[in-house]
Amino acid sequence: MRGFDRLHEALQYHVVNSLGWPALRPHQDAAVAPIVDGRDCLILAPTAGGKTEAAVLPALSRMLSEDWRGQSILYLCPIKALLNNLEPRLAYYAGLVGRRVGLWHGDISDSVKSRLRREPPDLLLTTPESLEGMLISRRHDQAPLFAGLRLVIVDELHAFAGDDRGWHLRAVLSRLGHYCVSRPQRIGLSATVGNPQALLEWFSGTADAVVVGEARPPAGGELTIDHVGSIEGAATVLERLYRGDKRLVFCDSRAKVERLTGLLRARGVTTFASHSSLSAAERRDAEHAFAAERDCVIVATSTLELGIDVGDLDRVLQIDAPGSVSSLLQRMGRTGRRAGMPRNCTFLAVRDEGLVGAAALCALLVSGYTEPVVAPRVPWHLVAQQAMALLLERGATARGDLERTLRSLFEALEPSGIGLVLDTMIERGILWADAGQLWFGPAGEREYGARNFLELVSSFTSPQLFKVLHGQQELGFVDPVSLAASGQGPAILSLGGRSWRVQSSDWKRRVVWVEPTDAAGRSQWLGATRGLPFALAQAMKRVLTGDDVAATLSARATARLAALREEHEFLVNDATSLVEDAKGGWTWWTFAGTRGNSVLAAALARHGALAPRALTDLGIEFSSRPQFDPDALRALVPDVRAPLDVEEAFIEELKFASCLPDPLKSETAAARLIDRDAALTITHLPVALSRQT
Repeated sequence: MRGFDRLHEALQYHVVNSLGWPALRPHQDAAVAPIVDGRDCLILAPTAGGKTEAAVLPALSRMLSEDWRGQSILYLCPIKALLNNLEPRLAYYAGLVGRRVGLWHGDISDSVKSRLRREPPDLLLTTPESLEGMLISRRHDQAPLFAGLRLVIVDELHAFAGDDRGWHLRAVLSRLGHYCVSRPQRIGLSATVGNPQALLEWFSGTADAVVVGEARPPAGGELTIDHVGSIEGAATVLERLYRGDKRLVFCDSRAKVERLTGLLRARGVTTFASHSSLSAAERRDAEHAFAAERDCVIVATSTLELGIDVGDLDRVLQIDAPGSVSSLLQRMGRTGRRAGMPRNCTFLAVRDEGLVGAAALCALLVSGYTEPVVAPRVPWHLVAQQAMALLLERGATARGDLERTLRSLFEALEPSGIGLVLDTMIERGILWADAGQLWFGPAGEREYGARNFLELVSSFTSPQLFKVLHGQQELGFVDPVSLAASGQGPAILSLGGRSWRVQSSDWKRRVVWVEPTDAAGRSQWLGATRGLPFALAQAMKRVLTGDDVAATLSARATARLAALREEHEFLVNDATSLVEDAKGGWTWWTFAGTRGNSVLAAALARHGALAPRALTDLGIEFSSRPQFDPDALRALVPDVRAPLDVEEAFIEELKFASCLPDPLKSETAAARLIDRDAALTITHLPVALSRQT
């Protein structure tokens, strides 16, 4: 039996007559049976592959067949912009069968939220953070609001699971179940991932959960690599070579987005910008204007990597290379939506590393590789966050009850560590213990109590950014380093590809007021890069040692890659290379990625070898020849912690770090900053000596 035949007859009618679909796509058809049977599932499909419909149509079918009433479906997304984009489409689908959709996040007005509380919709679109806000709010009666919840859909599940927001998501869903008559069915939606079964087990935890869709990356697509040498060169290519096309250009930083947007506008190209430090209104206006244009460019960071609709694209271009095959697949998936138009991505390499990285990503993609999505280990800071959230939800709570709940939320963590977190919070005055009951202490009220404890449900890191205002209009946010004026006169910022002169600032409130100017502006945002993962670094080595490139290379890219291969002719397959340069310096070419090389550098220091001068994604540099024994390094790797300066910088940005004892802070940092497996792999390889000519 086709899945379509199991849909409620009203849905069958509207699929054919209202939507005008001749049939469901294969993965949509395959998703119907497990969803209407009540099984958890993970639905895999490329960008624009119809994952939303694959989940929502069977969910609405269950709603009709089983006569669900009230707020019975939650649809969770990682970003508000995606919720805004989905709301009209889901409202239309639900409206076809007489059901309602509501939207709830931080930008929704109190009056709308009050109406949604009085008249709960059948399907509510929200984020995990907003859901947490509902659980801890004193304005909600959670029991009637969530008692009828039957099903939860999590869009872009891979985007949650790969970082600490995934642990937060799992904890909130588990707490939500306390108010429901029965555990809600869970449906995850994801782009192609390398470990779908493991991801589903992490998300669901039930024995009969099922993966729906193709685990391998989609075949086909045009991949092109050009070497342009600079951002200015990229602007020239975008202006001249692709004139008349609608182009989406990805950059790896907000500063590059601003720089490229300004250069293109100066050349008369209709250009828009999108990144996380622009206000939501600025991003929305840019995305709407871009969707309505024809010959134009939008320059973005990964904010447009997720499934936000910006219209029909001709080309996706990438400055240098993204950090994963998954990102490349997401970005390519923005194209190829018209008949006869293939998915495509053109890399414009401004750096040599970008050129080699692009070639490596193309090789991994064509080979069928996609990164596994793995949740970060030991989320001790989330234990502290959930402890405080539970107190707000329940009121003063017996320590034993709170500890038991936390153990159930974080089953993979050592129970003694959970007790140690609570001990530390009590000792530091974050929590107060009285007759066995726990509540907030003075330090907890001071650090997290502002705006009715809103800080508890915001992001898990705390970048100290300044809000930028033009009159009453919010333009976005900049790092304080951008406010240091160069030379005489006030600082000039760049936001949204436009220049703004600073008029005044309030450092206590972290607000800066600006006015437009024709002078060139510049903004900076400080933040640690994740560095290249081990698999990508290794693929870059294979490119440099002569592997075929699975993409079309321009003449400039061909020439530059040939030169780079000649410069790296000392590289040896199945070995690392210890190479002396012309100035007497040495580099151990490991291709272990930044996190792997961090472990090796720390092991070298403990081994008593020469202290490294610097490390990169591809190697470790020394001022003279180091002497070390790989076998001895291998024995040291398991006990390596993150480099002290890197660990301190990470902990400074880690929200709720003040709740943790020092050993758990270090353990949390190490799990996110170093890659012991990569380092161990490298220590098993022989070391070839060479001299760079």
